[in-house]
Amino acid sequence: MRQLASTRAPATSAEPPVPDGPVSIVERIACWSVRHRKAAVLGWLAFVAVAFIVGHALGAPSVQQYDPGQAGQAERMLTRLHVVSPPAESVLIRAPGAAPAQVRQAGLAVTRALAARPGAARAVAGPVLSADGRAALVTFEVAGPNARADSTVTADLAAVARVQAAYPRLTVREAGAASTDRVATAVLAHDYAKAKNTSIPLTLILLLGVFGALIAAGIPVLLAGTAVVAAISLLAIPAHWLPVNSGTSEIILVIGMAVGVDYSLFYLRREREERAAGRSREAALRIAAATSGRAIVISGVTVMIALAGLFLSGVNIFTGISAGTIMVVGVTVLGSLTFLPGLLAWLGPRGDKCGLPWLGRCRERARSSRAWAGLAGRVVKHPVAWGGIGVIVLLALGAPALGMRLASPAVDLPANLPVVRTLAQIQQEFPGSPAPAQVVVTGAGLRGPAVQREVAALAARATATGPIRGPVTASVVDGGRGMVIEVPLAGNGSDRASTAALAQLRDRALPDTLGRAGVTWAVDGTTADAHDLDGALHARTPLVFAAVAGLALLVLLAAFRSLAIPFVSIGLNLLSVGAAYGLVTLIFQDGHLEGPLGFTAYGGIIPWIPLFSFVLLFGLSMDYHVFILSRIRELWAGGQSATEAVVCGIGRTAGVVTSAAVIMVAVFSIFATLSGIDVKMLGVGLAAAVLIDATVVRGVILPAALALLGERAWYLPRWLAWLPGPGRAHRPDAPAPVPVPAPVPVPVPVPVPVPVAAPVAAAVATGRLAPPATAPAP
Repeated sequence: MRQLASTRAPATSAEPPVPDGPVSIVERIACWSVRHRKAAVLGWLAFVAVAFIVGHALGAPSVQQYDPGQAGQAERMLTRLHVVSPPAESVLIRAPGAAPAQVRQAGLAVTRALAARPGAARAVAGPVLSADGRAALVTFEVAGPNARADSTVTADLAAVARVQAAYPRLTVREAGAASTDRVATAVLAHDYAKAKNTSIPLTLILLLGVFGALIAAGIPVLLAGTAVVAAISLLAIPAHWLPVNSGTSEIILVIGMAVGVDYSLFYLRREREERAAGRSREAALRIAAATSGRAIVISGVTVMIALAGLFLSGVNIFTGISAGTIMVVGVTVLGSLTFLPGLLAWLGPRGDKCGLPWLGRCRERARSSRAWAGLAGRVVKHPVAWGGIGVIVLLALGAPALGMRLASPAVDLPANLPVVRTLAQIQQEFPGSPAPAQVVVTGAGLRGPAVQREVAALAARATATGPIRGPVTASVVDGGRGMVIEVPLAGNGSDRASTAALAQLRDRALPDTLGRAGVTWAVDGTTADAHDLDGALHARTPLVFAAVAGLALLVLLAAFRSLAIPFVSIGLNLLSVGAAYGLVTLIFQDGHLEGPLGFTAYGGIIPWIPLFSFVLLFGLSMDYHVFILSRIRELWAGGQSATEAVVCGIGRTAGVVTSAAVIMVAVFSIFATLSGIDVKMLGVGLAAAVLIDATVVRGVILPAALALLGERAWYLPRWLAWLPGPGRAHRPDAPAPVPVPAPVPVPVPVPVPVPVAAPVAAAVATGRLAPPATAPAP
């Protein structure tokens, strides 16, 4: 059995030498930041300040966002026709115990109150009584510019509230596009403030437990916070030509905090480990840059590639999110290579000040984890059994995802909000009213008898119980260049009845009527938007998966100079993502944990959640894989065997990975406490995947896979030898081997005959104890 080089520092007061070797660009940047520490720190803060000023100076322009498919085609037609659909509102008057005359009287009072405010309401219609006369509905459009509809609708709400006060025995409630959007904006702002005010203190508290010192714990929060501020501010630049969703800042905050803390932990723990080995701060920072800094760059590039896959989805809502998250990851990588080593060099010993009693001194020593190393040691001895159990567990967790149904809720707001309850009551009393389809028509002779005859034929298809409901209304717009036809559909706008009604309208009713008039048409509306988004995601998801996995494979191939490692990493990522999909399906589609998580299941998963979760998880989980595999490869390149490097590498990275995973799971779990069911799904899925990745995958499946591969894990074919990167040789970031003296044999007194005593003594003296060829008879 060959001797292994010792990984401990020599027992001397001198600093362990840092062997010479090729200096990477990451080391050069870190060394410059260490030498010019004030310039690096102040330059970073100046960059963040300039980004903040530039972002506020440019403002947040609103680029028109279009849905995919036929719905987006209809939206573009409306834009060319200079038609802006005003937000539609409805007022429900309802009283199960009241007479129909009282309901109608209250409905007329609502109509008069709204008509008296032409600056706030227009096209007031109704009241329309329900079949039993116990409910009435008044509809209108919010007047004025659409950009100010959220504020204009407050006057309409006030007028309805006065009618409610005049008829206390009845229920008089308003709901619609503008009032719902007003509530959603307030809820989103509250959620963003809650996420920000919760995630930062929670992260700081957990980091205190990791480092045991306030200053050291504040460094990752400072890096992540400044990177988030810079990225959100700089997002105003691409927002001039890319549509940016209002929830992008919330996602940038969470992603920025996650990667910022991860990258800081990678750097800080390696720097502490090298200082504990006896190196100076400058040497420790150089080695941290060459090892953890390189892992940060590889991880950051992989995360940005994964996020860039959203551009291939063809969905406008993803463009701003993709641009913002790529920006925050890139800015964080830049800060990790410049600001972080400069700040550590500037702080010096002060970085360990303000330590917690008892905990601070213990956390200054970066130790290998005996528990994780012990688990990895057992796994590599029986890799088939352990790895098989781990894979079976993840496949079982992911099994419910096979029955995943993609569908959107009627309103993505908590069910206990008054506006959501009112919308549900309107749908119950007047089916089809909240979600009419909008048919946009262009062509010649729209006022002519041929087109009008076909419009009448379309209206004749409307029935009280069929897929197409009445009344069907048509209006000519833009001086006769276009026509907008509103067609109520069955269902609540998001269920299967509405989807079937949309298909009936698009595939049969319109071709049989307007299709014979020689005009061009496209269908928009709530149901059409959701249906076309589902279709686009279904068609583009395989392309996104293939592109992200393929580009990540190339990056990992070049980073580790191994043919097997990229495929192993991608396979493990897919396993953890599949397990997260299964848990999300089990919880949100099947309705488990409704009470603790505060949601109402509607039998589906929001369509964009699986694709977006895959992109985020594929990138973020690579943080752990790249960091662990980098350390394992470093040990293997320093002389350890493949299995020894696995056990030692997992033990040495356990503290960083466990700490980063705990923090990331805690931050993502904040999403589960927010109001929207979409962010709840996202938070639960991300937290579950990270937890699985940092436990089952890191502790069982990864070491099992590497043990099965053995030395072949680091095999690179000759035709790929041109790839950059270190081969198996002693590297500057590997510990210097310490010569181990040969063992000195200890003579053991053995009763032997006198004639052979001299040969035995000679053999003992030379270290070759062996019996003579023949022994004389006694």
